[in-house]
Amino acid sequence: MDDQTGSAFADAAQEELSVSIATGLAMVSEELANQCQEMLGYCFKDRHLLKEALTHASVADHRKDSNERLEFLGDSVLGLVVCHRLYELYPDYLEGDMTKLKSAVVSRVTCAAVSNALGLTELIFVGKGMSGQSERPSSLAAGALESIIAAIYLDGGYEAAQEFILRHMDPWIAEFAATSHQQNFKSLMQQYAQQNLNGTPMYELLDEKGPDHSKCFEVRVVVGSRAFASAWGPAKKQAEQRAAQNALEELGVLEPQPAPHVQEHGDSSPSEQA
Repeated sequence: MDDQTGSAFADAAQEELSVSIATGLAMVSEELANQCQEMLGYCFKDRHLLKEALTHASVADHRKDSNERLEFLGDSVLGLVVCHRLYELYPDYLEGDMTKLKSAVVSRVTCAAVSNALGLTELIFVGKGMSGQSERPSSLAAGALESIIAAIYLDGGYEAAQEFILRHMDPWIAEFAATSHQQNFKSLMQQYAQQNLNGTPMYELLDEKGPDHSKCFEVRVVVGSRAFASAWGPAKKQAEQRAAQNALEELGVLEPQPAPHVQEHGDSSPSEQA
């Protein structure tokens, strides 16, 4: 979905909300539902679940009619699916390793990034006090994803929710696994620099781009007077890991790897924000 289509879709969603609130309709329109389902890659049997998942407490007549209950359920469904995936993918990881990795994958930051990439954040029905904000908070974005996950789970069962979650979370699992476990490039760079370069690596922040809820950072490694190729990442720590990897490749410590591809808006993979 391009930016123009996404913007038109968001405007249509907000217009649909006004009609729904005014007339008390319990269902989203067929056209809007079809657009949303195409974006999600899932067709709802019960479209009331879709409307509930997109209704923020600030616009609901009663909080129980908002997406808060779905958000609560979706958080647990997301955690279960990710834990199961980690258990399957990394048989050599200990409990502590899997716990750290799971925490990173299901964090509010990651959920917000996926929600923003899908376009969900702009589709949440919010009250007038929030609709005028230029940027919506990351907590709202993360909650939107969790609510949609719960709605898919209730509508289509565990397998449907699992397929949706892994489609968007598998790239993040791979990313965090690479930077938090065996491939700790910063630790390796630290050891190499102290033993071979008579210095300690410093990490310089060169640039940052994007709105507050979806920033990306450019970092480079400097050891003494020598600076290495910079790298981008969706968080400073990940940018530092990638910068350390670049330095290690320049030094011949590691075999060169293909640079992470920067995806266009709409792809929820972590490299999209690099």
